[in-house]
Amino acid sequence: MENTFQNKILLSETTDQVRVDFYKKTYAHVAGGVLLFVLFEYLLLQSSAIVEFMLSMTQGYKWLIMLGGFMFITNYAESIALKSADKNMQYLAYVIYILAEAIIFVPLLYMAIVYTESYALIQQAAIVTLGLFVGISSVVFITKKDFSFLKSGLTVGFFIAMGLIVAGALFGFNLGLWFSVGMCLLAGGAILYQTSNLVNKYGTEDYIPAALGLFASLMLLFWYVLQIFMSRD
Repeated sequence: MENTFQNKILLSETTDQVRVDFYKKTYAHVAGGVLLFVLFEYLLLQSSAIVEFMLSMTQGYKWLIMLGGFMFITNYAESIALKSADKNMQYLAYVIYILAEAIIFVPLLYMAIVYTESYALIQQAAIVTLGLFVGISSVVFITKKDFSFLKSGLTVGFFIAMGLIVAGALFGFNLGLWFSVGMCLLAGGAILYQTSNLVNKYGTEDYIPAALGLFASLMLLFWYVLQIFMSRD
């Protein structure tokens, strides 16, 4: 995501204290997004009707419809967060995106719970995901390099991934463990790119769209780390 605000004060042009305050706000909003996701997920999983509906949508073209709807909501939320200077609208876009993530995660988390008869697998995947997220993000802050050059590669990678997902859904074949590993690498690249934008591209008031971008990359990584854990057992 790239910011489109006019006449913004770039974070890279401010003092160290302003940057530190911005980072604190951004990661606090990412943490808040994770907590809200957990709350939404808990409530959704309590409804057998929602769970059954989402499980019914995981096969063939139905899953493609779900993915299409999710991508539409993602683009809408990102557009509002980036283009609106109204903080209330930015928060609304962020909450809508978190809810969309929670809905699309319902079948995967339900299967992980049923498969192990506990939350152990989810907890393990969450810990690994958080560790990877912190480690990858730290690379940007430690090296202070601009990873915006990753944008083209990430775009191509996501298009290839979507093509494989569509093919798998239409023709009924399992993409397998190595696809999940590849998507984890792609998610890692997305985290590098989003964190680099955090340091080099955003303005001082862009902490909500910055948090949305990081949250999206974090959830993508969590999805495929959990897939790997489920295929392991």
